[in-house]
Amino acid sequence: MAEIPESALSEKFLAGTGPGGQNVNKVATACQLRVDVFALGLDPEAYKRLKLLAGSKMTTDGELIILARQYRTQEANRADARARLSALIDQAMIRPEKRIKTKPSKAAKARRVDGKKARSAVKAGRGRVRSSE
Repeated sequence: MAEIPESALSEKFLAGTGPGGQNVNKVATACQLRVDVFALGLDPEAYKRLKLLAGSKMTTDGELIILARQYRTQEANRADARARLSALIDQAMIRPEKRIKTKPSKAAKARRVDGKKARSAVKAGRGRVRSSE
């Protein structure tokens, strides 16, 4: 789990939708977590990956907005927002493995062509039967 400095975070609680009955109209339980991505000190590659993963949750000012309103309490929604943020940053920190191009051997190419010829012969034999009278 990524360690996120408190100075980079700001929380705002809103009246949420979802479960809660009439209580949902009275109490601000939904948590809007705003994160200054530049304050996280990510390397440029990780920042690019985070920007891709975040999509529309990232503003042009480099602020990541996560809205958590799944639960009925502020504490649970706050924990959910922070967990989602941490998971997103952890995922962005993973460097994808470089793909090493491989080339099929001559024998493999020959086997492929032989297989195609065999299939072709089977299909050619499925034509109409002509009488030899």
